[in-house]
Amino acid sequence: MNQPVGSEPVARRRRRRAAVWVSAIALVLAAATGCVTNTESTVPPGDRIRAEKVDAIASQLPASIAASGQIKVGSNPPYAPNEFKDDDGTVVGYAVELLDAIGDVLGVTMTISEADFDRIIPAVQSGTFDMGSSSFTDTKEREKTVDFVTYFSAGVQWAQRVGDDVDPDDACGLRVAVQTTTYEDTDEVPAKNDACLAAGKPPIDKVKYDSQDEATTALILGRVDALSADSPVTAYAIERSDGRLATAGDVFDAAPYGFVVAKGSPLGPVLQQAVQELIDSGVYAQIAERWGLEDGMIDTAQINAAPS
Repeated sequence: MNQPVGSEPVARRRRRRAAVWVSAIALVLAAATGCVTNTESTVPPGDRIRAEKVDAIASQLPASIAASGQIKVGSNPPYAPNEFKDDDGTVVGYAVELLDAIGDVLGVTMTISEADFDRIIPAVQSGTFDMGSSSFTDTKEREKTVDFVTYFSAGVQWAQRVGDDVDPDDACGLRVAVQTTTYEDTDEVPAKNDACLAAGKPPIDKVKYDSQDEATTALILGRVDALSADSPVTAYAIERSDGRLATAGDVFDAAPYGFVVAKGSPLGPVLQQAVQELIDSGVYAQIAERWGLEDGMIDTAQINAAPS
């Protein structure tokens, strides 16, 4: 991650395990330029899953939020299938649908605003946003400055071109694409590179891209040898690659995603109860199944549940 002023690195370590639901794969390979154009028209059919308002939880909302009738959320699409834009430019995705269901429980509107990823946590800390939702991974280090309400479990997954034989644990000398400021950029690939250097092997050439689409395109075109991303994102890229990409190795480094709130914010416990209500009522499972993300479901929403 980029390092916001006055804060520790805030890597968005976005992950999950298993297959991602994808309907109407929308990948176009332009013969003239070799680029990948994503229309993002991969939203599951039908209306979003709705939830019922729970007055006992809604009554605990901070007074300012209850009065405004909205929770201001900072997000950074595209990071499909978690948060991205549909063909109309609307921010959609698994996490967005979960946010809307939380809004149902609390009787408020979730107002999502786009922001640079590395500006979201500082904006939450300053009060510009009430919360952040951008596939943030809960870690002990980040818990020193903000709180996390967990809602999903994910991991890191590498991808390679079909027919290649890439070992993520021995990628010395390879070119590896990452999306800039992600956990893979700031922590995971650098750690693997350090291991290569310590063993006297060639370094990993980490190639950074502003978007995951660019990283995927680079791999398809052979500009890099592999890519590393959170598991739901890698699965999504593979599904949309028209058979050109495959996984490289297994999913590893499982950790929870969390919604970000200011340290000690009274909104944290309210969000935790709302997520738990969705889990207990079955709405959470319905949303995960709608997006094909069942393998990343959790049983208990917690505040600050980082394993390390």
